[in-house]
Amino acid sequence: MNQEYGHEDPVDGEADEAEATRRDAGDAESSRASRGWWDRNADEYQSEHGSFLGDDRFVWGPEGLDEAEAGLLGPAASLKGLDVLEIGAGAAQCSRWLAARGARPVALDLSHRQLQHALRIGGEVPLVEADAGALPFRDGSFDLACSAYGAVPFVADPVRVFREVRRVLRPGGRWVFSVTHPIRWAFPDEPGPEGLSVAASYFDRTPYVEQDEQGRAVYVEHHRTLGDRVRDVVAGGFRLVDLVEPEWPAWNSQEWGGWSPLRGNLIPGTAIFVCERDG
Repeated sequence: MNQEYGHEDPVDGEADEAEATRRDAGDAESSRASRGWWDRNADEYQSEHGSFLGDDRFVWGPEGLDEAEAGLLGPAASLKGLDVLEIGAGAAQCSRWLAARGARPVALDLSHRQLQHALRIGGEVPLVEADAGALPFRDGSFDLACSAYGAVPFVADPVRVFREVRRVLRPGGRWVFSVTHPIRWAFPDEPGPEGLSVAASYFDRTPYVEQDEQGRAVYVEHHRTLGDRVRDVVAGGFRLVDLVEPEWPAWNSQEWGGWSPLRGNLIPGTAIFVCERDG
């Protein structure tokens, strides 16, 4: 599960080299940066967060909302025999959960190293290394598609991704994805009190970029307002069925990047879009 929420400081010496800025970044640059960042950082990510993610849990975000509880893809019993595409699958934790319920998942990720972790954990889930904007599947291959913080926040053109997802879904297919809640972009990415004061314009859609000394992006994240996300869903050919903003549960005491119980009890950290393809 390539849950890229809570972007943290680069590892392997990048922290001294990367410069954080806000500037434009197109599809090709964003894709190249994401592939490189996750290939370099997958080991640390899985080591640090693997116990929370588990090997076969389906968690929608740092709040810990579990698909077993939420049922956003539909009742667990209804998943048996369905073809499901997980986009931004990382180590394929969500796909293993789906397989355990009788679904036929395919786990897709841009990062080769993340998929190596999926192989390390094991299981019978097919793994595919590919870009979400150019899905290597025939039209109407899947009944459901899902993404827990994978791909969508990191692409310059989300409508292109949504149209690809619609293409590979069968009529009536459901597409559910989670992203950083757009309101979070107005606040510093800090888990403590310093993360509770507005520091930037919510309406500034300039991407966040970390770049090396040559100005090449090594990490890119794109901001869309809540309204933008809804319009993108519609432009991608979907009907928005639900928008879920998980509340921070009392049992969750962990901090993950800028997510924390302090902030989670005051402002939303995750937005989950439940969409369906009509016709």
